[in-house]
Amino acid sequence: QVQLVESGGGLVQPGGSLRLSCTASGRTVNSATLGWFRQAPGKEREFVASILWIGDSTYYGDSVKGRFTISRDNAKNTLYLQMNSLKPEDTAVYYCAATRPGALGVAPFANDYVSWGQGTQVTVSS
Repeated sequence: QVQLVESGGGLVQPGGSLRLSCTASGRTVNSATLGWFRQAPGKEREFVASILWIGDSTYYGDSVKGRFTISRDNAKNTLYLQMNSLKPEDTAVYYCAATRPGALGVAPFANDYVSWGQGTQVTVSS
């Protein structure tokens, strides 16, 4: 089993930037698709972005395209989410997740993932 720990959340003004990190331990996630989800109060968990382990292809939810960038550093077993031009509606708890090793596909659904972090709060407010 893999353990995931997010960091980098906080309070930021609209238009600002944050970079989230997610460090994996327990086993390598080099052969897993990694993703970011978010959940705002009273709302369902929403797909933010994913990055495949084959070719590092990336996919984004419509609400964050052009503003957020997902990346991974396999040597450090770490996943990142660079968030720019933040809006108040980006306020949520952000979770990183990993699929089982060797899983293929974009993995835009929470059920695609077998390991989750505990989440980090991002608040966008003036």
